[in-house]
Amino acid sequence: MSEVDAAVVGSGPNGLSAAVVLARAGLRVAVYEAADTIGGGLRGAALFDSDVVHDICSAVHPMAVASPFFREFGLAERVDMLRPEISYAHALDGGRAALAHHDLDATCAGLGPDGPRWRRLMEPLLARSADMVELLLSDLRGPSGLRAAPALLSRVLLHGTRLGPRSFAGEEARALLAGTAAHLIGPLPSLPGAAVGLLLAQLAHGPGWPLPRGGSFRIAEAMAADIRAHGGVLHTGRRITDLRELGGARAVLLDTAPTALPGLAGGRLPRGYVRGLGRYRYGPAAGKADFLVSEPIPWSAPGVGRAGTVHIGGTAAEVFRQETANARGEAGDRPFVLVVDPAVADPGRAASGRRPVWAYAHLPHGSAQDPLPLVRAAIERHAPGFAETVIAERGLSGAAYAEYNPNYVGGDISTGAIDLRQSVFRPVAQWDPYRTPLPGVYLCSAATPPGPGVHGMCGLLAARSALRREFGLPLPALGRAAAGVGGG
Repeated sequence: MSEVDAAVVGSGPNGLSAAVVLARAGLRVAVYEAADTIGGGLRGAALFDSDVVHDICSAVHPMAVASPFFREFGLAERVDMLRPEISYAHALDGGRAALAHHDLDATCAGLGPDGPRWRRLMEPLLARSADMVELLLSDLRGPSGLRAAPALLSRVLLHGTRLGPRSFAGEEARALLAGTAAHLIGPLPSLPGAAVGLLLAQLAHGPGWPLPRGGSFRIAEAMAADIRAHGGVLHTGRRITDLRELGGARAVLLDTAPTALPGLAGGRLPRGYVRGLGRYRYGPAAGKADFLVSEPIPWSAPGVGRAGTVHIGGTAAEVFRQETANARGEAGDRPFVLVVDPAVADPGRAASGRRPVWAYAHLPHGSAQDPLPLVRAAIERHAPGFAETVIAERGLSGAAYAEYNPNYVGGDISTGAIDLRQSVFRPVAQWDPYRTPLPGVYLCSAATPPGPGVHGMCGLLAARSALRREFGLPLPALGRAAAGVGGG
């Protein structure tokens, strides 16, 4: 291992972004992935038909096109990011739906009397969109994005409480914001939920909620190509069980759940730090459902079939109630469900009349419940006849998801609950959240700030800390033009 300057354990979006930064800085980098394929939450597979790729974890990527890491990396120049005309829809009973068009004017026109209210909510955020993204995708320990703080804070304080929905007259606008807040996967309403919801809602009218042409694995491929172009090496099927296996590396970055660190450290961590990791809390689970279908989903409400993402969860009050019950460990028969038909934006994903359908159901932590009946019933309520189009299907419970990816403890795809404390102090309370007590060892997973999402910022910020402390190096340029190489 003496020939390696830096080792990265785990090849999820943050492990790959960390490796990109380190390799770009001129270090000799090796990435170790226990699975047979790289990507973590970006993996894809032909589950039922060799011509149809399913996204195993993430499918839609508003954070990827907005994040500072991917903007500088030039993701849109490397991967064709397809933006649906309607970023997301929220299905409601009675054949109704709220539609978040990419175009703000079209969205407001569809909300009737709430249109001016939605505009007043969104326009100041859109005017400071880059600052807002920079603030919320930072480590929250510096001046990044502070120009967005006044407009964002006033709205978070309102919509993070039960007073928020009262600012709208109708259920449609309330549901649009409740659905994005539910991406928190935690109790609602809450201040972190409002911040997440407002961020995603304004991105819907800005860069949009795009899908990578061909599938999410294309993003991982682009990062892996860049790592290799700068001399890095990626090892798959290589599980690291002890950090001493990486003894020659001056820096080790772990794209792992924090509770895995004590086992990797082999008893070398201080007891106080281990106790701190033991207090780290995980959130509710995601139950995954994949379908191979013969035709587009037959949504009842007009326009829903043109949306890249569809939320199913009822009214804002019903979403808040079920998400809060989930966080308490109380299962319900109508969980919040996210549905994506990728071929809506990417017709090439439909081969010979067959197409993938991707869905998540929010379930209690550690749930072993099969999500398939819940998801199928949820879609069928708003798209009668869907069940008849299903050719094949597969469900992964929260417990099974944790077996698939050890970072998803208890099925928690966020790698840790998001509340006020754990938004900032992930995984423990310290100024540099990436550094561990072990010399040269850093955490770079979604268990560090800014938390979950395909944005690469946890990896970038951890790599920045390691470059400064271990090598005395600044952050390198990340764009293709800066290096004069390909990479995608």
